[in-house]
Amino acid sequence: MEKSLQPGWLLYAFAGSFIGIFATLMVPSAGIATFAPTPLTSLRDIAVPEPDPATWADNIRDLLRAAETVTVQQGDTLTDVLAKNGVDRTTAFNVVEAVREVYNLKRLQVGQELRLAYDALAGNGTSTPLTEVNFDVDAAHSVTVSRQGDGTFTAKEILAETHKEFARSSGVIASTLFESAQEQGLPLDVLTSMVKLFSYDVDFQRDIQKGDSFEVMYEHTVTDDGKPVRNLDIRYASMTLSGSPLKFYAFKQDDGSYEFYNDKGEGIRKALLRTPVNGAILTSGFGMRRHPILGYSLVHKGVDFGVPAGTPIMAAGDGVIEKREVNGGYGNYIRVRHASGYSTAYAHMSRFAPDAAVGKRVRQGEVIGYVGSTGRATGPHLHFEVLVNMKQVSPMSVKFPSAQKLEGASLNRFRQAKNDTDNMFTSLGNAKSLSNASDTSPR
Repeated sequence: MEKSLQPGWLLYAFAGSFIGIFATLMVPSAGIATFAPTPLTSLRDIAVPEPDPATWADNIRDLLRAAETVTVQQGDTLTDVLAKNGVDRTTAFNVVEAVREVYNLKRLQVGQELRLAYDALAGNGTSTPLTEVNFDVDAAHSVTVSRQGDGTFTAKEILAETHKEFARSSGVIASTLFESAQEQGLPLDVLTSMVKLFSYDVDFQRDIQKGDSFEVMYEHTVTDDGKPVRNLDIRYASMTLSGSPLKFYAFKQDDGSYEFYNDKGEGIRKALLRTPVNGAILTSGFGMRRHPILGYSLVHKGVDFGVPAGTPIMAAGDGVIEKREVNGGYGNYIRVRHASGYSTAYAHMSRFAPDAAVGKRVRQGEVIGYVGSTGRATGPHLHFEVLVNMKQVSPMSVKFPSAQKLEGASLNRFRQAKNDTDNMFTSLGNAKSLSNASDTSPR
């Protein structure tokens, strides 16, 4: 009976042949060679072949391509951003459609960063598949888009839990209020709100001096790990100008809204605004001056604010329009009658607001016209007058009455709220923020 050849015998035969060949090569004519043992003392003793430079560069590019951050430029849509970074049109369309399910792409901002991730191992040599797009809306809100197993994309919002905190800032003015507020880390939107609060009483061009100081306490929303999300309302603000403090407190009204009062319970919103245009620069004050066109001196019965043509002009207070006309050297002119014998006048307008008609009742801050240079004017500006019993007075020096004063029970409630605010501000101390545990908003 013939025996079959087993696999194990084949293996032994192959090994024996290999050893024989190796031994023959190692035996020179002089005899059998001897080998001194050479111990391995370091990884440096292992010979490693040099990598091929072209292959190495391709691998690095693939790794770098695995993730990158891109920035939205002026005029970009999400499709534009993806296309600029090599994403094919079909993939870009599918990503955009997925995002639209959870986020309004019209809110995409210039400068917003998008993080793109790719599957470098799945590339075919000419393209690398996009697998994920992520971007932050704010510290508590992000959007992520992921490729699914079937090649489609799904988007979802990630919302962090947040709560409200009180924060405080204070500083001494060394040069400008803006620079000092920046040094103290006061957010720009909070500073802007604070300036608006004090604009009834403070001339920010002339009243602020080196050594003056400010304090402010406001609410803001933060994530549970302490990242600021958005700033809310100011609850207290103070400025000390030339040693005189001016303090404003937010006080909750019966309808749930907040109004600001000074420490005496007088409303800070005055019956009239001193500056009825935004971004104004005082170019000519009240009193005797040499007229730039007529060439001789006469009394300037108002103030001039230099602002660009077309800037909206607001009614300085609640009242009724009693004149709307072309008035000689005043050009396009409006006069508004207010309570308690006050009137205000606005001249050199380029045009009137469409609904600014004689007899119309207007509210403080309502637009009544636009800055121009009609009449006797050398350039676009607003000539603004305040009249008391029809006599012009200086808008910058007259003391306007408060729009509201608290009395009785309301005044008592305000005093208690004022004490609570003072204690809150003091308790913040150097901590900068204090959690408002009674008003959390999990998301």
